[in-house]
Amino acid sequence: MPYPEAPPMIRTLLWWPLDYMGRHATKFLFGGVLVGLAIPPLASLLRPGLVVFLLLPLSLSLMRLDWSAFQAYARRPLLFVPIIIFLLLVCPLLMFAVLTPLGLPRPLMEAIVLMSAAPPVTATVAFALILGLDAALAVIVMVIATALVPFTLPPLALLLLDIEVQMSLAEFMGRLALMVGFAFAAALLAHWKLPPGWLKKNQRLMDGSSVLALVLFAIAIMDGVAVKLMAQPGYVLLATASAFIANLALQALGYAVGRFVFRFGQAAALTLGILTGNCNMGLVMVSLADRAVFDMVVFFAMGQLPMYMLPGLLRPLYRRIAARPA
Repeated sequence: MPYPEAPPMIRTLLWWPLDYMGRHATKFLFGGVLVGLAIPPLASLLRPGLVVFLLLPLSLSLMRLDWSAFQAYARRPLLFVPIIIFLLLVCPLLMFAVLTPLGLPRPLMEAIVLMSAAPPVTATVAFALILGLDAALAVIVMVIATALVPFTLPPLALLLLDIEVQMSLAEFMGRLALMVGFAFAAALLAHWKLPPGWLKKNQRLMDGSSVLALVLFAIAIMDGVAVKLMAQPGYVLLATASAFIANLALQALGYAVGRFVFRFGQAAALTLGILTGNCNMGLVMVSLADRAVFDMVVFFAMGQLPMYMLPGLLRPLYRRIAARPA
């Protein structure tokens, strides 16, 4: 039986819809991200739950991981040093060099550079699982990069953009440690308390729960963007196009570096591409506090569109590349 025993009403109202979302994850991500723009009051209502909506997919993804897969990477700990340098230092420096002569609006240019300086978004672990890529690599890189970004993002923001990031290093690191630690603790508790085999039997159910949380996060971050779209549609469209181009360019760069510099197999190289292109702009918003003008926030919000739409649009391409001989 695929589900734990539960009253029929609960099974119908809760388990089946989540299982359905898990079976059609990319479609729900593709369409759900537009709801926040279409229903602004809902975005405002959900805004206070942003942190919860970020943590739930990470916790569920950690529950599903095959922890034995970490052993191969544990034997190569120095591999992650150049990966982290590439993600947190090389990418923003390259992005700054490319964007400087283009003449983009200053807030938009700053937002794109800051995005490329951010660690991978926690949802990349869920994306890797959904797409059948290297989830173990995704979670290790995401956790290390997230822990180190307070040491890299503020100096880069000041050096490249003359933006002084207003954050307490101790407070920021404490929040990050609490978030990541909570996710790992929830995963360990689930493995301890749930019956053997339950997690494996209910993978689509967990996918559905992750998708639901990701969609709720995407809706919440759109708070205020619809008003901006009505007032300045040209800027919002430019920000949206820039988000798609930046995401795809960084994904292509990450894949190329993984394949030809680190000599990864296809799945691991694609995973590095996803980690490179899908950046945690929510952390950037937190770190900037009140210094982020709304034009920058608009880019961070519209940057959710490629993160949620591209896994569905490019899924056949990911699978075709992953199937190629190493």
